[in-house]
Amino acid sequence: MTTTLITGANKGLGFETARRLLAAGHTVYVGSRDADRGRQAVERLGAGARAVLLDVTDDASVRAAAEAIAADGGLDVLVNNAGIESRTADNGVVGAADLTADVMRETFETNVFGLVRVTHAFLPLLRRSAAPVVVNLSSGLASLSRLSAPGTPASAYPGVAYPASKTAVNMITVQYAKAFPEMRINAVEPGFTKTDLNGNTGVQTVEQGAEIIVRMARVPADGPTGGYFDAEGPLPW
Repeated sequence: MTTTLITGANKGLGFETARRLLAAGHTVYVGSRDADRGRQAVERLGAGARAVLLDVTDDASVRAAAEAIAADGGLDVLVNNAGIESRTADNGVVGAADLTADVMRETFETNVFGLVRVTHAFLPLLRRSAAPVVVNLSSGLASLSRLSAPGTPASAYPGVAYPASKTAVNMITVQYAKAFPEMRINAVEPGFTKTDLNGNTGVQTVEQGAEIIVRMARVPADGPTGGYFDAEGPLPW
């Protein structure tokens, strides 16, 4: 039985990924920073789903989650899904003119430091797995090639903090993959999906967005590692 933890899994892409992996036979820990929402998500998901209280920005919360999952038997797959995008009061992205260190810090606390905090805490469990896998949620906006190409949709995105945080996620993915060659560690771009993260302005469904996450969560032991993928294949850094 494959055991999987998904952070931020009580809604959106995390919830849909949990649903698909449960259908594939995984036991899935539904990470949520709100206990009630986590329990409600597990009730909707059904058999094989387990709630775990997990706030990726809090050391004690992450440590307690790791201890609870270790006591239950261990972990094979970690999906670092929790993330935020800083927005203005009118739900627009924070552009360069309004960017502050506090905005950057808040975004990186969840998207980067939270990812490292969780990965570090669960590394001992993953290293005991026969087929450990880590999937890091990145974004097409993390691609320097795409954002610097004039006339492309990505280049028109005005925000700074979110793409910078996801570019950092890509670098972290590459370095972890080199450090732990026995693991399959990859970054994925789910696409512009309708979720609370973007005020439901995305152009595709969570079912479509979760496809690459689920695929890389089920990557075989001889599959790729240290890569950056969307549903169509490798992406330019």
